[in-house]
Formats: sequence, C-alpha cells, structure tokens
Amino acid sequence: MTLTAPRAKRTFLFLTLSAALLAGCASMATGPAKVSDGVLTGPNGMTLYTFDRDTAGGGKSVCNGPCATNWPPLMASDTDRASGDYSIITRDDGKKQWAFKGKPLYFWAKDMKPGDRTGDGFNKVWQLARP
Repeated sequence: MTLTAPRAKRTFLFLTLSAALLAGCASMATGPAKVSDGVLTGPNGMTLYTFDRDTAGGGKSVCNGPCATNWPPLMASDTDRASGDYSIITRDDGKKQWAFKGKPLYFWAKDMKPGDRTGDGFNKVWQLARP
C-alpha cells in the first residue's frame, strides 16, 4: 500500500496542476470582450461596435472628441497585453484602446442595458463587432 499512496498523490498533483494551467490559458484566450448572441460585448455586457472609417490594421482610431463621447472606446490599461485577435492601439490623447482584428472597439452611449444594439448601422458607418 505504501507504493500506491505516493503514486496517487502524484496523479492528484498532476491533475490539479493541469486543471490550473488550462484555466489560466482559457482566461488569457478570452481577451477583453466576450461573445454574446453572435456579437462582441465588453466586460460590462454591453454591445461593442466598429467604425467603418477606422482602417483595419491601421492601428489608429479616428473617433475622437465628441465622437468618442457618443462612442466610448473600449479602453485598455497600461498593464493589458495584446493576445490572439486582440491588439491595443494608442489613441490621439495617448490612452490605450482595444481593437479586434485591427479594428478599434467602441460602446454606443445610447445603449442602455446589456443586449441593446441600437448603434448598429448608425449613419451607415457603425457596425456590430462580430467575432
């Protein structure tokens, strides 16, 4: 019996460490947004949008000033790191913003609750952010 106890402990330790490692990888892969009903949503559950005038891969948002008041950017902190399809761009004011596949991500000020999508198609230049 003494030979099986260490083996059982090793197996338990291996399974515990494996689960922790997988959980860590899964959390890194999710990025700053989640998918809800086919669209990207922010950590607050609110719908995210892209702006057609931003160029994919351009690394720049052209929505500043009053535009950013109506379309608040999905901000990134200085400690956030890009991963997978998510990158971080620097805005004109020097602050950081998340982008998905090169397109900066925004909220719409007139969406009042999670699930609202009232900004889709606004002025024919705002679109739902889709995975």
